[in-house]
Amino acid sequence: MHLSLPLEGGLFSSVAGLPLHPLVVHLAVIVLPVAAAALVALVIWPRLAQRYGWLTMGGLVVGTIAAFVAKESGEALAEQVGEPAQHAAYGDVLPLAAIGLLVLSVAWFVLQQRDAAAAGGRSLPTLVTGLVAGLAALATIGLTVLVGHSGAQAVWGDAVSASAEAELPTTPEPTVPAGDAATPTPTPTKPSPTPSTSAPSSYTLAQVAKHASATSCWSVVNGNVYDLTRWINRHPGGASRILGMCGKDATSAFEAQHGGQGRPERELKSFRIGSLD
Repeated sequence: MHLSLPLEGGLFSSVAGLPLHPLVVHLAVIVLPVAAAALVALVIWPRLAQRYGWLTMGGLVVGTIAAFVAKESGEALAEQVGEPAQHAAYGDVLPLAAIGLLVLSVAWFVLQQRDAAAAGGRSLPTLVTGLVAGLAALATIGLTVLVGHSGAQAVWGDAVSASAEAELPTTPEPTVPAGDAATPTPTPTKPSPTPSTSAPSSYTLAQVAKHASATSCWSVVNGNVYDLTRWINRHPGGASRILGMCGKDATSAFEAQHGGQGRPERELKSFRIGSLD
């Protein structure tokens, strides 16, 4: 995500001039799964609840609050830089899962404390509630991993792929042994490629309009024509944003969403195929 964009005000927008979302999301994806894993351990070994029960409950409270703030701050940031669809979908569910886990955990902890005070072993309600809370904790851990992974993929996926492609090894040029230096074998040379004349450098809007589908998506932005077909499923804000630009002049839509942002403009430039006639 492009973080140099000035953010509008708001409770969940920024802190000290920095976007709040990348700051708080790390708290959610660390504290919540750690507390959920601790709860599973307490359910399996209830004697640990007397020592670590309150700490675990506190961790679940902090993780739940962090998940809620991460969701709200993510929506505030999405208004500025676009919304990764898959990450947003997982992020919307995580606070609800965290609240459900917190309710089950508190219910189990209260029952567990009551059983410990009675010194009569774990009751059936405690066992059942503990089992459900443990399963909910495992599900919450898995969902948190998905949230973190999808967010990291949206921010760094393209950069990592580009870096990997840049580091691909190149085939070394063949060397001639020293003994054969006097009689080198002539190497056929390829003629220099000539510019293709089959593809026009300018297009009419009528030609662009013929490419208005997911299999062939052309768009016009600021008088230039772009083939965005390969970008549809890679766009962090979701495929629908790009599909809405296919086959037409989408200058106003692009400028409204990304005007003045360096990274989106650089990415768009890489798909240029010509200019509008």
